[in-house]
Amino acid sequence: MPAPQDPSPQEPAPRDPGYPGPRPEQVTELARLKAFTNPLRMRLYRLLHAAGAATASQLAEQVDEAPSLVSYHLRKLAEHDFVAEAPERARDGRERWWRVAHEGGFGFRDSEFTGTPEGAATTRAVMTALAETRFEQYRHYLAQAPAWGAEWSDAAASSEWVLDLTADELAEMGSDFEALAARWRERSKAAAGSGDGREREHVSLHLYSFPFRP
Repeated sequence: MPAPQDPSPQEPAPRDPGYPGPRPEQVTELARLKAFTNPLRMRLYRLLHAAGAATASQLAEQVDEAPSLVSYHLRKLAEHDFVAEAPERARDGRERWWRVAHEGGFGFRDSEFTGTPEGAATTRAVMTALAETRFEQYRHYLAQAPAWGAEWSDAAASSEWVLDLTADELAEMGSDFEALAARWRERSKAAAGSGDGREREHVSLHLYSFPFRP
């Protein structure tokens, strides 16, 4: 299986007025952010964003969990407006389809939550869950890389740079990368919608930028 797209965690809000496509919804309420302290919910959100829409049973097969448990977590995400029902996909009244509520995903700023011990603990828990699930996603790709063939394995990228930046420059660079990824997202959507007939797969782009002292 190709890795599911991960459009969700963009901590700094894009500042470029020319930012293409839908912007990430900024989460500012602690109760909403706490919904993602459960790693399974993050996995479900990613899979749902990649699929466009899915039922609990379809998602349950991908995460190897009971449909009833997946339904429970989808309802919890819906309570916090991260996912919503997609009744237009249902073929009969027994089917319950879900989609992400905001096409641009979501983001949050640490500084809006770290003023209290609970807020700081929540952001750390969410960021840790994000890092763990991202790494698991990449490790899954590495294990299956030979099956993708030379074209896809050669196209996949893994890079690291060490830069000397100010905090403002780091934030600006992050916004530049987000806008670049968003432009490629809109370009791929337009090409797929035009029916160009080219082979496309979900591609997961993970970018980390953070200060450190050797």
